[in-house]
Amino acid sequence: MNYGFVKAACATPSIKVGDCVYNSEQIISQISFASQHGATLVVFPELCVTGYTCGDMFLHNFLLSQAEFAVEQIMNRTKSLGIVAVVGVPVSVDDVLYNCAAVIYKGELLGLVPKIYLPNYGEHYELRYFTSGKGVNKKIIYAGHEVNLNSDVVFECNQLKDFKIGVEICEDLCAVYSPSQHLALNGKATVIVNLAASSEYAGKSSRRDLVKVTSEKLNCAYLYACAGPGESTTDAVYSAHSIIAENGTILGESVKFSEGITYADIDVERLVFERRKNNNFVSTCTDKKTERVSFDVTLKQTNLNRKFGRHPFIPGTTAEIESMCEDVLTMQAVGLASRMQSASIKDLVVGVSGGLDSTLALIVSVKALDILSLERNRLHAVSMPCFGTTNRTKTNAEKLSVSYGADFSLVDITKAVKQHFEDIGHDINKLDTTYENSQARQRTMVLMDIANKLGALVVGTGDLSELALGWATYNGDHMSMYGVNASVPKTMVRYLVDFESKKSNGEISAILKDILNTPVSPELLPPTESGEISQVTEEVVGPYELHDFFLYYFMRYGFSPEKIFYMALKAFEGEYDRYTIKKMMQKFYIRFFTQQFKRSCMPDGPKVSIISLSPRSDLKMPSDMQFKQWIERINEL
Repeated sequence: MNYGFVKAACATPSIKVGDCVYNSEQIISQISFASQHGATLVVFPELCVTGYTCGDMFLHNFLLSQAEFAVEQIMNRTKSLGIVAVVGVPVSVDDVLYNCAAVIYKGELLGLVPKIYLPNYGEHYELRYFTSGKGVNKKIIYAGHEVNLNSDVVFECNQLKDFKIGVEICEDLCAVYSPSQHLALNGKATVIVNLAASSEYAGKSSRRDLVKVTSEKLNCAYLYACAGPGESTTDAVYSAHSIIAENGTILGESVKFSEGITYADIDVERLVFERRKNNNFVSTCTDKKTERVSFDVTLKQTNLNRKFGRHPFIPGTTAEIESMCEDVLTMQAVGLASRMQSASIKDLVVGVSGGLDSTLALIVSVKALDILSLERNRLHAVSMPCFGTTNRTKTNAEKLSVSYGADFSLVDITKAVKQHFEDIGHDINKLDTTYENSQARQRTMVLMDIANKLGALVVGTGDLSELALGWATYNGDHMSMYGVNASVPKTMVRYLVDFESKKSNGEISAILKDILNTPVSPELLPPTESGEISQVTEEVVGPYELHDFFLYYFMRYGFSPEKIFYMALKAFEGEYDRYTIKKMMQKFYIRFFTQQFKRSCMPDGPKVSIISLSPRSDLKMPSDMQFKQWIERINEL
């Protein structure tokens, strides 16, 4: 349960309809197995103690007493296990029968939660036996324990306050205003468990969709445990289709018609951050307060099976990546085209260096002109070589611009920068910040003045990762008239250019592939004796894939340095050692906080990924924000 991770499970035992002794043995076995596997929570199907398909036998006292005894046995024989088990059982109270979930922990019955919405159609006829538990809240004696029978209750862990369990049963999920909505909003439940006996038929997909959408809508984890083939097949079959979702993502899913246990590591800390960020996630107006039942656990290291991708901005499958690339490029182009229309501008100016970022800006600019049905020669691509420019990048910049049909021009700024050094009294042999930044500011002045001359708009090339690290010259490449790459992280830039290279033919494809193989560099320091790039960005600021990983989890979910470090160790195992990851984290946080002043006055640009650092969008932070405590925390790792 470290860092808010909780291993949870859905279990479908092999059952025999009406055989409570056999069924309880199977349930106990699966609780024990799930506990050994490291689970802190396991949920079972609806009425699994008796079987869901007992029919009129539910009304017989003998079956009900056998079920009660079975629950007592489950409690007694799992009391040494640190796992919350939620089991389905029929409960008779004052001559009324309820379809209940028994919440069991360490030999205690924490509560009985009755089903509210009872289906009475098709093969389901629950109203023949059961009564709705809506509004029920009473103390009863069950399985030798005094316990609350309550339809509005949340079970809260004392040691991990974000771990709060709400319960609903099968059809409850389908209600217009489901119990889970109330439990999440008023009870603040972060984990909803559903004990289900949903019959199967060809083409049924609503179950999976409902679970996924509900988890996203309620910013919760949702565990759906479904009855299996052991149920009576007189009129239907049950598929044991269990699903675990978190905030709109399916984390775990069973194979249909396969009894067993499905596991997933849910992140309750992440869910609480999502709710905190979502100002629409507020309690509904009600006079009725959700009851809270607390329980104590011994915090333990969760043996995570959950994987953390090295590139969290990038989706998993090839098809998803291609779809993302198409969407992002379209959004960038549409954003730029719309700005051109609103400003009555028909020409664009882009500084091309032969690097990834300016290449992406060039591609987007071409697409924007195509959207507006304007000639591509209205795109003015300007190469501005100076002290650090290599022949490889300069040639690629020119060839690519010409191949796309842009108006290409070369403005060598070497003489102008040397004059500037003379004007301010700077030694040209002193390769310091002034030496580097003077080139970047000269280039920006050239682009701005060409734009003024042509009545054009300067397209910015800087990306999200550079903004996060402040890897841009203030009022140099930091500035433009519209920054199309402003919310595109460096890892995504590479995927976008690669996507374009695969879509293109002939010379354009070859040039793009060579650009992808060129080291990332601002080329502000002289090349090596052999004419190669001497200033490699990632040798200075560190690997961009690490910085993008830190940025994503820091901005998207507000995770602590310890948690991000823990996740990074797992994600980059075998790629970077502990020392390197820690060192890069220190560099990321220092640069992120100290460079906010650059982001406070960044140009307009479209938000096309999940994160933006624009002061008008996702990040409103003072430039003098203190960060000492963040670094101290990292130093302690």
